[in-house]
Amino acid sequence: MLKIKLEKTTFENAKAECGLVFIINKDFSHAWVKNKELLETFKYEGEGVFLDQENKILYAGVKEDDVHLLRESACLAVRTLKKLAFKSVKVGVYTCTTHSKDNALLENLKALFLGLKLGLYEYDTFKSNKKESVLKEVVVALELHKPCEKTCANSLEKSAKEALKYAEIMTESLNIVRDLVNTPPMIGTPVYMAEVAQKVAKENHLEIHIHDEKFLEEKKMNAFLAVNKASLSVNPPRLIHLVYKPKKAKKKIALVGKGLTYDCGGLSLKPADYMVTMKADKGGGSAVIGLLNALAKLGVEAEVHGIIGATENMIGPAAYKPDDILISKEGKSIEVRNTDAEGRLVLADCLSYAQDLNPDVIVDFATLTGACVVGLGEFTSAIMGHNEELKNLFETSGLESGELLAKLPFNRHLKKLIESKIADVCNISSSRYGGAITAGLFLNEFIRDEFKDKWLHIDIAGPAYVEKEWDVNSFGASGAGVRACTAFVEELLKKA
Repeated sequence: MLKIKLEKTTFENAKAECGLVFIINKDFSHAWVKNKELLETFKYEGEGVFLDQENKILYAGVKEDDVHLLRESACLAVRTLKKLAFKSVKVGVYTCTTHSKDNALLENLKALFLGLKLGLYEYDTFKSNKKESVLKEVVVALELHKPCEKTCANSLEKSAKEALKYAEIMTESLNIVRDLVNTPPMIGTPVYMAEVAQKVAKENHLEIHIHDEKFLEEKKMNAFLAVNKASLSVNPPRLIHLVYKPKKAKKKIALVGKGLTYDCGGLSLKPADYMVTMKADKGGGSAVIGLLNALAKLGVEAEVHGIIGATENMIGPAAYKPDDILISKEGKSIEVRNTDAEGRLVLADCLSYAQDLNPDVIVDFATLTGACVVGLGEFTSAIMGHNEELKNLFETSGLESGELLAKLPFNRHLKKLIESKIADVCNISSSRYGGAITAGLFLNEFIRDEFKDKWLHIDIAGPAYVEKEWDVNSFGASGAGVRACTAFVEELLKKA
């Protein structure tokens, strides 16, 4: 992991093998910019990166005065530097004025440090020739690139230390999720997922309860069990329950995650090209594990329960079938018309389990629908639920964290599309349209009346796994949901 070292010195006096200078909004006027003639000669206008080899300075463009673009540019800079021969790089402190929070300095520092740290990530576990980065250290000179009368040296140092702690915790948590989601299915089984959760629990002194198929049978979690039937003898299911209990808790929060360690679609078999990347169907459950790591290390004043339904969805003689009728933990009957709509079956029982804990807030995370990706694109998660205030809080705090989110509205007409003639509800819509919302409405059928206004559903199908670099994310898993929900919990507790 890249080490960030804070120094009470100027950018000019800081010692490192290379300098990193950001060009914000194409403004070359500040003193850290050297050899402007060279930049003009090569027509560098403040977009992308440019290496001044003579002065050993890497210039990185930030297109607009925006904290999220600063984070992204910092990540791009490290991706560039790790290909070069510099062991250390120095950078000053930058502040973008467009951040909406009062503590803009802190948020800018969080963005800068997180971008720098995430730039080194690459999933290379199975590569024979690993290319280890030479870059090991970033020296942060505690000097503002534009002096501000309101910012004294002490407040700058305090904010930098707090931001660095956040960046270190968030980087570790995101990389736990990324590594788990990227793990191929021959290794990343439900049992393996439980082992990762155990490591997180041990490190953070969390309670952990790992339940097998016998427990699921006792609790009548038949929808969850049905999905696992084809894999039971090889890769049995696991219900993972992590608990973080601080001495002072203002709220009890349940985080529920879909942990499909592999999804071939079951008997409603996916086409071959749609099956590739389905190791990422454990993105929601993985995010919950990462969130417990983050929230525990940040010491939030909330009792947090992380509940993950881990299973495969495969084919075989014992596989559940279209036309089956399942009786869920809530007692509702489900007509199965498509076995590839399996994540909602697992979540239905896990949400029922979560409600038994009587939490103040329930948030579920799932790579639930391709329809969500079609509707919002591959970079944006969807927020659904009944409580407008809760949805708005998740959206605004999530956007501030740097994740992209959008609300999708429930409506009574779409609800009719999951009605069944022979059971209480059907697991698939009768229409090809509005699939992300009808999946959310299916989950709503298993939310008790007293929890309707306490529940949010987050569909992370788009950003959880993308096969290209984007923003601060490398090829593959991103850790979608972790930054957004951490920010949501922090804001929720401020209102408690």
